[in-house]
Amino acid sequence: MDNRSILDVAESGALAWAHPLVRTWFLEKFGTPHRTPGTGLAAILENRSALICAPTGSGKTLAAFLACIDRLVRKAISGELLDTTEVLYISPLKALGMIFSET
Repeated sequence: MDNRSILDVAESGALAWAHPLVRTWFLEKFGTPHRTPGTGLAAILENRSALICAPTGSGKTLAAFLACIDRLVRKAISGELLDTTEVLYISPLKALGMIFSET
């Protein structure tokens, strides 16, 4: 996958893997998101570890969490979501500050 925006991926049908709730939320919430390294998202979707190196604000966190959010939603719907840590995301300090200031 090349460096297309997540919206390009969604419009091409590649977001078909996402649960309808996640897909709808994503498209309504973000519309045209920032560009993100597509190969990082592909690795995450394949349940592999990924190191995504890109400038702040390029969509790394969204790419990392999109697959995680989808998996959590699916587990919650099926009643398989446990009261335990499911996702570990290590964020650079600057990016973490940006996330908290935006939410």
